[in-house]
Amino acid sequence: MFSFSAPSVYQSSKCFVTYGVMGHPDPQNLPSKGKPWTTLLAQDFVHKVDLILPAELVQLVKDKIIGDPSRAPVFYKVIMTVGQILEGDFFTEYIKIGNIMMLSEGRIDSENVFLLKEGMLTMYLDKETYERAGLVGKPHGVKGKRGLKPRWVVQFDLRSPSMLHGKKGFDRLAYACKNVFNAPVTWLFYNLSKTPVPDPLSRHYPVKYTSHPKVSEDISTKLPSLKPPIAILSSQGQLELDEFATDIYEWLSLVRLESPRISIDDKIDPYLSNYAVPGTPDDLQEGKLCRVSWQGFIPPRWTRQTLAEVILALPAKSWFSLSTTTFARDIVGDSTDCTILRPPNSPGEYLLWDVRKQN
Repeated sequence: MFSFSAPSVYQSSKCFVTYGVMGHPDPQNLPSKGKPWTTLLAQDFVHKVDLILPAELVQLVKDKIIGDPSRAPVFYKVIMTVGQILEGDFFTEYIKIGNIMMLSEGRIDSENVFLLKEGMLTMYLDKETYERAGLVGKPHGVKGKRGLKPRWVVQFDLRSPSMLHGKKGFDRLAYACKNVFNAPVTWLFYNLSKTPVPDPLSRHYPVKYTSHPKVSEDISTKLPSLKPPIAILSSQGQLELDEFATDIYEWLSLVRLESPRISIDDKIDPYLSNYAVPGTPDDLQEGKLCRVSWQGFIPPRWTRQTLAEVILALPAKSWFSLSTTTFARDIVGDSTDCTILRPPNSPGEYLLWDVRKQN
């Protein structure tokens, strides 16, 4: 229902790589400035989170992170019209006072889709719906893109003091909701604040989901060197950084996919795949990994907290990788994937891959 965009020859991705040092996180005051924290917080609706680490450390993660059931992200599926978001206690408690995330079903590049985050209602509309609604918006997408009809994007800051009944702008939005956006829509809903009593969401019969972690233990693999070469610290080290970052990102991605290509026992015909774990035979080691995965409708705040908890739970010299993937969106420059690697024997250091879709 909440599908990913189909690949297109008109779409490409750019990967921005950062190598740096981050301070030790304070669990009572999580960082909000500087990478990699800002990169995580810049994502909107996270669909999947993967944590990769040596198998011998999995018990620490179980004891200090995934062992607490209350940590698992809880979200809801609910059927509502857009207008019902603007009505009564739901509007007052969840938008004016509280803080929620909502994402409607559909594909942004071809259907009418509605998003709500930090009080900002964003609507991606086809030309006919946009003209019927009579709202003020902007063209959306790249001009001249073959096979796609014109699209429009309209935004309203629902937390603005002017967003009240009786105000011109709000009444125009309410009129459009009543006469144009009046069909029930399936949404994903996440509450970032305290749940009000009584809960205004309950009257819409929401279905509750919990993103329980899936643990894959004892993944036998060939381990490349995860320590960046010293040359990348010099001004002439860009080529070495690019090559190292490309190889390690590909390897981590195959681990996330549970690809047999990284297995110790992989014997595939080179005619079918010529992939090899990066490094010389003398550099490669045999080891076991663990992958912990969460999937659902996850806020960026949760991924930031998880990164901080992993850093605090694991020994300072151990390595790990945390990756996040957002719901696919057809927006120029929208971040779709983020991977953070703390290399072995490198307390505080990190490599960050920030993959963004470009149309």
